[in-house]
Amino acid sequence: MMYPEYERMISEKLYLAGDIEAEKKSTTGKALAQKINQLDINDSEAIVALEKQLFGKTGDKIFVNPPLHVDYGFNTYIGENFYANMECVFLDVAKIVIGDNVMLGPRVHLLTPGHPIDAGVRTRGLEFGKAIHIGDNVWIGGNVTVNPGVTIGSNSIIGSGSVVTKDVPENVIAAGNPARVIRHITEEDTRYWQKEEQQYHLEKNNHQPSLADD
Repeated sequence: MMYPEYERMISEKLYLAGDIEAEKKSTTGKALAQKINQLDINDSEAIVALEKQLFGKTGDKIFVNPPLHVDYGFNTYIGENFYANMECVFLDVAKIVIGDNVMLGPRVHLLTPGHPIDAGVRTRGLEFGKAIHIGDNVWIGGNVTVNPGVTIGSNSIIGSGSVVTKDVPENVIAAGNPARVIRHITEEDTRYWQKEEQQYHLEKNNHQPSLADD
């Protein structure tokens, strides 16, 4: 069975949201998100189980810290080892595709919907969506908005409070409104943070319990 308006929506064409067939309306995902948001935060197993139902695809290791908000939910595809902090928004009238090892800070908004520039067309209810793609190993800071049609390349970092209106390449730090590339991530960064990691393990392994630790 075909769903003309829904198929138009997911194909990134103009569509009328009010005419989407009942079987494909966004209320199913929104109701499931509401159920997740009402769970005890300590019941992580129940939260994760419902989040795996909510999204179109996930890896085995995922945790989206409630409260969370979606448009459809099942149009969002998430890779392995994903974490999102509280109050993140997934408006997935078009696909949201997220790679492996991605972290979202609190209140990150991934927004695929768009509206026509012409006021007459816009007020007659037509709208559209453009897919968002996020590569592997991406970290998006708190209060970032990612606009429709944006791709963020693997290993990149988006600074907190940014509004991402255009594609971001791999291996860079970008920030601002609109977000711009600040600098590339370098081998010097890698050496510095690997050294810090080694120091962490050295200090942890050399720590000897004492009476002060009791």
